[in-house]
Amino acid sequence: MRIGVFVCHCGRNISSTVDVSRVVREVSERSRKVVFSTDYKYLCSDPGQKLIEEKIKEENLDAVVIAACSPSMHEETFRRVLKRAGINEYLLEIANIREQCSWVHEDGTEKAIALTLAAVEKVSRNEKLKPIKIGVKRKCLVIGGGIAGITASLDLANSGFEVILVEKSPTIGGKMAQLSETFPTLDCSQCILTPLMVSLSRNDRIKLYTMSEVVEIDGYVGNFRVKIKKKPRYVIEEKCTVCGECEKVCPVIVPNEFDRGLSYRKAIYIPFPQAVPSSYVIDPNSCLGLNPVVCGKCKEVCEADAIDYHMREETIEEEVGAIIVATGYELFPKDRIGEYGYGTYEDVIDALEFERILSSTGPTGGTVKRPSDGRTPKRVVFIQCAGSRDENYLEYCSKICCMYTAKQAMLYKHLVPEGEAYVFYIDVRTAGKGYEEFFRRVQEEEGVIYIRGKVSRVYREGENLIVEGVDTLTGKKLTIEADLVVLSTGVVPPEGTENLVSVLKIQQDQSGFLKEAHPKLKPTETLTKGIFICGAIQGPKDITETVSQAKGAASAVMELLSMGEVERDPIVARVNEEYCVACKTCESLCPFGAVKVRDKAEVNEALCEGCGICAASCPTGAIEVVNNKFDQFEEVLEVLINGREKLETENSGLPL
Repeated sequence: MRIGVFVCHCGRNISSTVDVSRVVREVSERSRKVVFSTDYKYLCSDPGQKLIEEKIKEENLDAVVIAACSPSMHEETFRRVLKRAGINEYLLEIANIREQCSWVHEDGTEKAIALTLAAVEKVSRNEKLKPIKIGVKRKCLVIGGGIAGITASLDLANSGFEVILVEKSPTIGGKMAQLSETFPTLDCSQCILTPLMVSLSRNDRIKLYTMSEVVEIDGYVGNFRVKIKKKPRYVIEEKCTVCGECEKVCPVIVPNEFDRGLSYRKAIYIPFPQAVPSSYVIDPNSCLGLNPVVCGKCKEVCEADAIDYHMREETIEEEVGAIIVATGYELFPKDRIGEYGYGTYEDVIDALEFERILSSTGPTGGTVKRPSDGRTPKRVVFIQCAGSRDENYLEYCSKICCMYTAKQAMLYKHLVPEGEAYVFYIDVRTAGKGYEEFFRRVQEEEGVIYIRGKVSRVYREGENLIVEGVDTLTGKKLTIEADLVVLSTGVVPPEGTENLVSVLKIQQDQSGFLKEAHPKLKPTETLTKGIFICGAIQGPKDITETVSQAKGAASAVMELLSMGEVERDPIVARVNEEYCVACKTCESLCPFGAVKVRDKAEVNEALCEGCGICAASCPTGAIEVVNNKFDQFEEVLEVLINGREKLETENSGLPL
């Protein structure tokens, strides 16, 4: 086999700590399998790709080793180069001499040489492969009905694709529906959102399931089989006229979750006036008219005959070609931050509760009143990073808190012009178009007072709250008497994310958010082909970024579904039936459900991701991953351990 080696400088990323010329020279000297080697400043660039293509043809190369950055960056790029040059694209190996050498060693030359030679040995034993081709169903499942899910669903439907939208609550809209205004333009949140909600409900290509959850997924990219558990609404959506008569006669009153418990609702209710579906719903946990019927007043007054106490949970099955996860976020549980008095003092609230107070459709009709006694607060203290950027709680920055605090402080000053607003902050982060200007307006025009400091505790003294902290610029202790304290708590993945991850067979990052395939090149894709993510479930982000990412995910799905068939990587597990004893170890450990054992183990190539867990666990060595076989890695390890001696011995018997 004639092998060519191409070593990349990656600007200075590699060449600053790796002697690239020496790598080129020694790889050729140590291995007779290498018939050509060279280096180039940027191999991934157009001239770099042309160089590889030309040399493959000129030198009549059979296989190629690229010594450059991680395969996750440009493996597909270089595979396309090989294909254009007329050789099998799977006769390629990438030696990662950037992340594994230059970025972690002051002098990574020797290690770069070793890794490149190891890649030469591995590629010399690679098989020629063909991509696996799979038919595609032109339908997408979207999980989550917030602004991300709504945007992705509308983009797909308006492009001609069918969409199944699953939302666990009685209405779509998500957290955005609870907001008063949006930064930095102060547009009414409902004015932006509700027209999109209505458009979605009237789109013939979108099938909406509210009060529903995805409980099981089988299949693979292009051909997913989905089971959806739909809880009973006890109100027939098509019949309900939203007259409100049922609500009037309902005797049960419970806290309203849409208003974050600051107001009350009946057991039969509509989440908010613009809810979609536009229909009442019965809360089975508080209703007196279910199992058995002991009340029935709402049904008695319903002239449309829309109430059905006998509705039962349904299991719905759908087949889709792709899945988008857009399940949003929750706020960090503020009751875990005991030093701020949340749960102890009524007038310590979180930012979303204050958002509802500020809203004209909120519990106080847009008049700022504190929960304890209904008085207008004359001094409000905002505590930023409440639980964020703290090794005891959330170590990361939640990205949106600085801006929503600035917005809320401005709205408060508009509604209570004589009021005082103080903001305790660690740092202010305003990365976004128009965000810095907005932040300056809040300080300079509205007179909001920003204090760079940490709050140590909040306690009550008389009718008001006392906020104690330290000004970290001067080192002075501060004590502020406040009527109301607003906690700017961080963003966390919603409850149930771990269960969804298990069902979808995708990954979470260390903070619990869903993990993307690559943070820069594939921010909306997961490592499971055909499953995409967008919005705050991928990580904290504002509405603008959420919408952008939702459109990106929809675009990626369109690209996938618009093809009659999709190509999958053929580097998958294979079974040697001669050695298989049907012990089912591989079946029990496969995270993708790709291995099933009957008489012998069988691999569904459409499901297999080539992770190698089955191969590593097989007690008889009956299952291996193509182009990642045991004999290949034995040779690779031999080169890495005994390097020079082995190669010199091998080469000594070869003809010059």
